[in-house]
Order: sequence, then structure tokens, then C-alpha cells
Amino acid sequence: MKILSLVFISTLVLSCSNNQSIKVSSKPNVVLIMADDIGFEALGINGTDDYKTPVLDSLARNGINFTNAYSQPLCTPTRVKIMTGKPNYINYEYFTYLNPNQKTFGNLFQENGYKTTIVGKWQLNGIQYDLENNQDLNRPYHFGFDEYCLWWLRERGDRFANPNIVQNGKKLETNMDDYGADIFSDFIVDFIEKNKDDPFFVYYPMALVHDPFRPTPDSKDWNDLDKRNVGNNPKYFSDMVTYMDKVVGKITDALKKNNLDKNTILIFLGDNGTDTKVVTLNNGKEIKGSKGGSIKFASNVPMIVNWNKHIKDSRTSDALIDFTDFYTTFEDILDIENPDSYGKSLLPLILNDGYKQRDVLITYYNPMWGTRVLDRGVYAQNKTYKLYKSGKFFKYSEDLFEENSLLLSKLSEKENEIYNFLKKSLDSVPDLPKENHNGWKERGKQVKQSNKFNLIWQLNTK
Repeated sequence: MKILSLVFISTLVLSCSNNQSIKVSSKPNVVLIMADDIGFEALGINGTDDYKTPVLDSLARNGINFTNAYSQPLCTPTRVKIMTGKPNYINYEYFTYLNPNQKTFGNLFQENGYKTTIVGKWQLNGIQYDLENNQDLNRPYHFGFDEYCLWWLRERGDRFANPNIVQNGKKLETNMDDYGADIFSDFIVDFIEKNKDDPFFVYYPMALVHDPFRPTPDSKDWNDLDKRNVGNNPKYFSDMVTYMDKVVGKITDALKKNNLDKNTILIFLGDNGTDTKVVTLNNGKEIKGSKGGSIKFASNVPMIVNWNKHIKDSRTSDALIDFTDFYTTFEDILDIENPDSYGKSLLPLILNDGYKQRDVLITYYNPMWGTRVLDRGVYAQNKTYKLYKSGKFFKYSEDLFEENSLLLSKLSEKENEIYNFLKKSLDSVPDLPKENHNGWKERGKQVKQSNKFNLIWQLNTK
């Protein structure tokens, strides 16, 4: 995933603290939108030759476009991470599951007086493994959301034409003329208008642009009813990307209509790389989607921040962004006295006020995706090199597909320094459990082991 909208109505007052906290004298609104299965290469602003994304391109050209934002390579690992601000080795237990014992950013905002909603893709009740209370329609409320409009809360069904959507505890009656993205965006627009005079938090994990790849209401094939919910043809990916962009525009228009646009931060991002069935032409080069893997294209996602009132110098940032950073940023905005997340606040970066970039980004990736075997790995990277716990060392900025591991005996003096630094950083996270396809059999041991790494992780990544 996975836009974020922060509204700062009054003067920001800086305060000195270890985490560069920035106090806000009035509560900002927050809207976070995270698209499903779209890599960095698939936006116009980032060089795609295949897809049209005029709304997002405009937001980027008038805000901050991030080139080094890294998610987890798969959806549930990313969603658990961004919602709780914690790395996967701490609380990722099953694919399609978030343990109810966790606190999310929904709870964080709700506790601080916000109206909250979650809209779009849920997929966190643990249905795939028939976990306890997986039919619970109140789970979003438990995680801090006052209202919801969600696909795959209790049962899967379709997400696009004739979608299976539950809204505030009731399943909607839909037909083939209904399109999921329209229902979700209408709900968000209504929520914004209803709560425009109060601080609110909107989290929109989109259903677009995940497969199945099918026509949108703007596709020429939409009138062919047989194609609306049948098949999976990547030729429709372009239409789906453009419709995703259109939906973002619908939300930004609602903010403008309600006079919220000037004081609103918009952050758009993806939850992981593009689907492996999709090949994107980017600056004349073909890039195959790498969702689920561990190379750059599996987790380098688009990220755009737009804030008309406070971003005066529109720019591109190559800062390394981890998905734990969003929860930390929210804690910073809310001036939480005892923050408990693991990321690095982006507020100083957004305000161009003394942000110190991280030197290393650490990824712990154990997909636990049913019986299908995906790449697994624990790795540390800077902007040029990547080191795996397995010992493989790549100059991934040039070797994008990680085909040629560097020989340690032939490293330059500078490369040796980088290698040793990355190796030391990897000591701050546990090893992967033994591979067992379902992945979760050693979960108890993994959680116990992770406790001793928590402080080291925080010190090493902030």
C-alpha cells in the first residue's frame, strides 16, 4: 500500500527531544491511501510509458516524491507493519491476520479524539487459517475505527464488479453495475463531509490494482457483462491504474470542496511491488512485476506527499523510508509522550526541518503464504548495497535483479566498511524460523526470541 492527509490549522512549534518531536497546537486530519500491488515503476511521475496517472503526478509535482520508500514484499506483512508500526518479526503471525492483541494507528487516533474510518481491503480476520472469531464483524471497531466499509471482512467474494462489501456490520446489496472502488470512494467522500468540522483519520487500503485484472467502468469492455467478473487479463492493468488515479482525484476534490485542501497532507503509497503477471515499460526498459520476491522491484513502492500550505519547496527525496515510519510520524503529530513504535518520524522531513536520514533500512520478510514457497529473507540495505543474513552481498543499485553476489575477497576498502556496517545492523534482528511453508509453527519461539532484539532495532534504525 497503500494517501495520507494531515491538516495543520495553526502554527507549528518545535520542541527539542531525542526523536525531533514537533508539537502541533491544533489536531490535524489524516487520510492514508495505500494502493494494492503497485510498484514504484508504475506511476507517470516515476517514468512509466504505459499508464496514465495525472492526479498523482500533479500531487507529486506540487509536493514531495519519494524514490526510496520500501514496503514488505507482500500485502499482509505490509499491512500488519504499517498499522502497528512494528517490524514483522514482532507481530506478523499468519498471512491474512492481525492479532486482536495489537494496537493500530486507528486506536492511536481514536484515543486522541479523532473520528476514524477504514475503507477498502481488510483481509485481516484470519479466515484463511480458520482462526478464532474470524467471522467477527466488529474487528475493525476493536482496532480503533468508528466506521468501516470493507471487502473480505468475513468472506471473500468479488472486490470489483458486484463486490462483496460489509459496511458497518451489514452486507451491502450489490449487482453487476456496482463497482467496488466507487462504493469505497463514495463512503470516504461522505465521511469527509460529515466530519469536516472535527479531526478525522481515514485509512483507505485500496482494492485496486490487485488482480483479477478486469475492466473498470471506464474501460471499453465494461459493457460486456461477461468480462466484468470473469477472467484475469493483464491487458486491463493499465485501465485499473488509471481508475485508481481517478479515485484519488475524487477524494482530493472532496477535500477542496470542503476547504480542507490547503491544510491537508496527501500521502499516497503502494503496499508492495507490482504483480508478477505485469510487465511495465519504464523509461524505455521493461520491468517485470516482482511482488513476493526480495529484489528491489518487490518492495520499492511509490510514495507521494502533498501539503499545499507547508511544502513550499516541491522536491524529490531519496531518503530511505520504512513502513514503520508512518505510525511514528502519527505519534509525533499527536505529541505522544511515550511513543512505542519502531520507525523514524517523517514530520521533520516533510517540513524540511532538520530531518536526519537513516543510514540503513532493515527488512525481516517471512511471507507465510500458505503452501506456496516465496522468497524469504532478512536483509539490510543502504541506497546502493544490500546484505542478506545468508551472506549474499549485492550492489543492488546496479544489479537490480541481484544476479551477481559480490565476492568478499574482492571488495574495495569502502565496500568492506559498508559490508561490516550492514552486517552489524543485521545483528539487531532475529533469524528466520526454519522454513516449513506454513511458516507459523515456530511462531511462539520466534516471539520469545524477538523480545531481546527490540531495543537494538530501535537504536539501529532511528
